[in-house]
Amino acid sequence: MCSDHICNSLICSNTWSSRPSLYLIQPLGSKMAHLRSLILLLSISLLSLPGLSQFCESVNGYCDSENILASSKILIKGGTVVNADHQEVADVYVEDGVIVAVRPNIKVPDGVRVLDATGRLVMPGGIDPHTHLAMEFMGTETIDNFFSGQAAALAGGTTMHIDFVIPVNGSLSKGYEAYVEKAKLSCMDYGFHMAITKWDDIVPKEMETMVQKGINSFKFFMAYKGSLMISDELLLEGLKKCKSLGALAMVHAENGDAVFEGQKRMIQLGITGPEGHALSRPPVLEAEATARAIRLAAFVNAPLYVVHVMSSDAMEEIARAQKSGQNVIGEPVVSGLVLDDSVLWNPDFITAAKFVMSPPIRAAGHGKALQAALSTGILKLVGTDHCTFNSKQKSLGIDDFRKIPNGVNGIEERMHLVWDTMVESGQISATDYVRVTSTECAKLFNIYPRKGAIRVGSDADIIIFNPNSTFHISAHSHHSRSDTNVYEGRSGKGKVEVTISGGRIVWENEELNVVPGSGNYVSMPPFNYLYHGIDKADQNYLASLKAPVNRIKQSL
Repeated sequence: MCSDHICNSLICSNTWSSRPSLYLIQPLGSKMAHLRSLILLLSISLLSLPGLSQFCESVNGYCDSENILASSKILIKGGTVVNADHQEVADVYVEDGVIVAVRPNIKVPDGVRVLDATGRLVMPGGIDPHTHLAMEFMGTETIDNFFSGQAAALAGGTTMHIDFVIPVNGSLSKGYEAYVEKAKLSCMDYGFHMAITKWDDIVPKEMETMVQKGINSFKFFMAYKGSLMISDELLLEGLKKCKSLGALAMVHAENGDAVFEGQKRMIQLGITGPEGHALSRPPVLEAEATARAIRLAAFVNAPLYVVHVMSSDAMEEIARAQKSGQNVIGEPVVSGLVLDDSVLWNPDFITAAKFVMSPPIRAAGHGKALQAALSTGILKLVGTDHCTFNSKQKSLGIDDFRKIPNGVNGIEERMHLVWDTMVESGQISATDYVRVTSTECAKLFNIYPRKGAIRVGSDADIIIFNPNSTFHISAHSHHSRSDTNVYEGRSGKGKVEVTISGGRIVWENEELNVVPGSGNYVSMPPFNYLYHGIDKADQNYLASLKAPVNRIKQSL
């Protein structure tokens, strides 16, 4: 008999989801890499075939037939529900992937899976605004694809990410098609940003098409000379087009010409190891490009998003712009918050090379400054720039740091490290934590409150978090395909115990229950909150010009 507290035809039905699930047991260590790869290949190739249960039996230990059918009804009971604006002790009832009720003492019928969250925090799943899965870069491809990277994310409490589409020979459409194909392996929700690497008559039209396809942000690389780097002229054209489309312009801010000069200087000095990477692109070059992008955005009167802010120098440029009233968003990444560049001087090449990313990890002191800026709201949300390469790939640059593929991990570690670094230290509150790991991203990319909130009608992307438990990070236990981890050996307080993605329990008891192809693309509409008032500001600007002046033409 169903309770009158929650009763309708959908809730009272005893339906079950028929989605198949690949059950991955305890986190797999590096010694299990070959077996894990085999299982992934088998699962991907067999998922489309009939008789999945026979496949499960044939790989005993990696698929549990009892977990193939997951209940579409979940009650999370007795936890403290934390949103970005408030927290309360309440139950959360989920059905068919959507949050149906949030209030104390919810009564439900039999057949509902009940999760006891007493003493735990119930929060929106994390949204990572900055990832690179299956990205072709520097002569190789990132080791994590849309399945392994997303599986790692779910194990760490992140339930959605936004990945950067790289154009194919400058073509946005071809790049989009390539990433749609790559994302067929996805096991959680995802969205796309789009990079712009050239400018001609076709690109602006393709940008319009991309917005129609649900991409509301475009990234411009001010670095990587000779490959991805764009000119100031292109950036200006891109800013104008983004503004007309209501899209968010994003920049990788480093002075690419100066970086190129710095790299030549290091090689001439005989500095060919990973330390040369940091020395060739100092904070001043990040700050210069950040300031330049900010000023060009101000000239166009377009909002700007600065990705992976790694230095206090760049952060101060953002703070100055915000103080003047300009809409500039600064995104730190976990590596910049918690690491320092001393690791790049490690005498072991592989140990040092795994930390190579751009902009580089900075000297001690920058991380603390970025933490302070995050706590005061100068920096708005935390990403990862998850762009992983294994030891063999990093070794491509063993004789020349310029050939080391740039990128570090973080998609699985972000939620834990931000809590331990920022909340446990007292720098931000639990509600702030939700804001910087989930809600602000949802708002910026115009998918709030579908994402980034525990509210009636929101997607059931939820984590149950134990603030008193501890976590430990190791490449032997993480879910990335990489054989290294830049946070190796780190421990701290606060642990994701349960991850619910789209109403499915995908992480529980240290076990993943995911399958390639079960994720969904999230379309993100244009004109986020940063565009509020833009038209009025443009009108005020035109009124302030007092021009053109009507002059009497006189012959001389």
